[in-house]
Amino acid sequence: MADSAHSPTSRPDSAGAYAEDLSLYRQKFHQRLPASLDELRGPVRGVVDLPPHVAWSGLTSYDLDKPRQRMGLYRTVLHEGLREDLTAFLNHDVLLELWPTLRRLVGRTVRTVWEEAFPQLASRGRAAA
Repeated sequence: MADSAHSPTSRPDSAGAYAEDLSLYRQKFHQRLPASLDELRGPVRGVVDLPPHVAWSGLTSYDLDKPRQRMGLYRTVLHEGLREDLTAFLNHDVLLELWPTLRRLVGRTVRTVWEEAFPQLASRGRAAA
């Protein structure tokens, strides 16, 4: 009879694989971060067309003058954008303004990585809670 503790589907192996996957996922987002929020110099008004590697599914053009589309663009870029996309499409002031709501719309890993790197985001999130 096989020992279930050594089975590929046993809990310790699964938990270890999950932890490793989570660590790699966090690292992916952390490597994309700008050095400072001041590097985020994207537009604050008008229509923005995202490149296919960022907006690979769904809406690709966002009107920043429409609150839902602005929130959608920020959510998409935070999840899919590379460092150069973050600095080109996100704006420091707009991100700070949107963060109390946006932090609930992005994945936990994205939220954690950004709030750990930029305490001003974490404090805005706590203030809104």
